Amino acid sequence: MNEKRIIEWAQRLAAVAQCGLTFNGENHFETERYEKIQQIAAEMVGVVGDVNCENALALFQDESKNGYATPKVDVRGVVFKENKVLLVKEHVTGKWTFPGGWVDVGDSPSYAVEREVWEESGFEVKAQKILILADRNLDYPSAHYHIYKLFFLCELLGGKATLSSETDGVDFFAENDLPKLDLNRTSSGHLHRCFEFYRSPGLPTDFD
Repeated sequence: MNEKRIIEWAQRLAAVAQCGLTFNGENHFETERYEKIQQIAAEMVGVVGDVNCENALALFQDESKNGYATPKVDVRGVVFKENKVLLVKEHVTGKWTFPGGWVDVGDSPSYAVEREVWEESGFEVKAQKILILADRNLDYPSAHYHIYKLFFLCELLGGKATLSSETDGVDFFAENDLPKLDLNRTSSGHLHRCFEFYRSPGLPTDFD
């Protein structure tokens, strides 16, 4: 069973249902059809994904309130100091990742990543360059959403390591001495690619 493909199909079905529920007007029969599609997508996720059917359906239904379905945007701050990179330990998973999170409505991506790094690590940074714009489905598909991930190279301006409500650890790591990663947020491939950018600053941005 190709779980990745099934999750991608479920995401597409959920998106079709969401768009249909947004634009079908007052047609009761069409609403029922799109709700059935949403239910099927949730059942698919429940079979192969990381959430059960009921939770997946609740997520899809909640997302339908946002209108036309588009990918969500996740930003990650890549901060180097003395050949080491900044990582934070997620409170929920106990694993490590680049600091970051969702881009809030009204925030620019660069402001969002600077804010996320500050909130999760205690370090003040300035976004410098997008290193990677990644389609998460190509690396690790989420059972919940289709996600675009933006990895920003950030200049370290100041601050000190500070824990937050979301993080249980803040530290800098060498490439050959990495902790256990939270692969939902930061893959080993993306992390090692960021070290390549650090060693070769002239590399162009990766995308897709």
